[in-house]
Amino acid sequence: MKSYKLALTGIALAIGFLASAQAQGRNTASGTFNGIDWHAQSMLTGFSGTGTASTAGDAVYLPSYPANSGVVGLLMNYGAAGSFICSGTLMADRQSILTAGHCVSDGFGTAGPLTTTVFFQPAAGLPVTQSIYGNPAATAITVSNYFVNPGYTGQVIDQNDVAVLRMSSEAPAWAVSHGIYTGGDLTGQDFTVAGYGRLGTGAGTNTATGRLRTGDNRYDFRFGDPDFGAGYWDGAFDNPALPSAQLAYSYVSDFDNGLAANDASCLLAADPDFGLSGPKWCNTGRGVREVGVAGGDSGGPNFIGGLVSGVNSYGLSFGTAYGDINSGLNSSFGEFSGYVPTFIHADFINASLVPEPSTYLMLALGLAGVGFAARRRAAN
Repeated sequence: MKSYKLALTGIALAIGFLASAQAQGRNTASGTFNGIDWHAQSMLTGFSGTGTASTAGDAVYLPSYPANSGVVGLLMNYGAAGSFICSGTLMADRQSILTAGHCVSDGFGTAGPLTTTVFFQPAAGLPVTQSIYGNPAATAITVSNYFVNPGYTGQVIDQNDVAVLRMSSEAPAWAVSHGIYTGGDLTGQDFTVAGYGRLGTGAGTNTATGRLRTGDNRYDFRFGDPDFGAGYWDGAFDNPALPSAQLAYSYVSDFDNGLAANDASCLLAADPDFGLSGPKWCNTGRGVREVGVAGGDSGGPNFIGGLVSGVNSYGLSFGTAYGDINSGLNSSFGEFSGYVPTFIHADFINASLVPEPSTYLMLALGLAGVGFAARRRAAN
């Protein structure tokens, strides 16, 4: 059986910068919960230059234009702590970028970068071996404002890990904007994922980043799935909050290679604590387009029918006993990718976008009416 390859990923990584990112306390955690070892990490990565890549990789993962022109690269400057890269998506107002909260925040609605720059591909895309970061052919726009979900705690696994960035000007005319998916529960649905993170194969990642790649996967489950039993994951993943507050709507997909031995969702479901089986839990992949997310893909989109259904958030491994093909967390086969669903954040996202001109007009008319009424009361 063919062993399918790819972990979405991308620009050259400096170990020092990655260590700085981890030192901030918002991108890695590990422990044991109910007898199961786990290791989780937010999918951002350090930046140290444009990097190089000798080959483009399999063409099946290459983006298409203009369809993928609204998927952007983000470069956050944290000063002495270093610079980091994430991904994002252009929203319908054409001035806002949807991304992961941990790319720009340690939690609780605060924003941390000194500056953030959004990079757009040119209309026809870049050569597939070129990084978008610092590329003169790319369009760079600075971020002028940050809207971080106030419910985001800074924990690695947090269903509120989402933010909207306001750019200082509108996106290039050729960039395709996207709405958000609000269709409800994502379990079992197929989606397309995109990002500029570290490139690699099912054995792990390498140091090349900044090159947009796409692939497919399926939402296997969310941690609040009733099949686990009420409250099973309470306090899991170093998160003291109840799942209803932080974990219940954290969705995951596993990185399958077509082999039951590495079907992480199926193996976890079969644990004696659950005793679950069947097609909901056991599925050996989407074929050659199957991918997992990696460092730098954080904030990138999941698409269902052109709408953003989720935001790339974290990677998670339960170890080799539950399908991971090697030890450690490195975006290899048998690991999970975690996502923040947009349908539970529709109000926050929409409220963070630039209002339509008609909204400004209605507000102005409303204020004028209040002023007129106040003057009439004063006259009387």
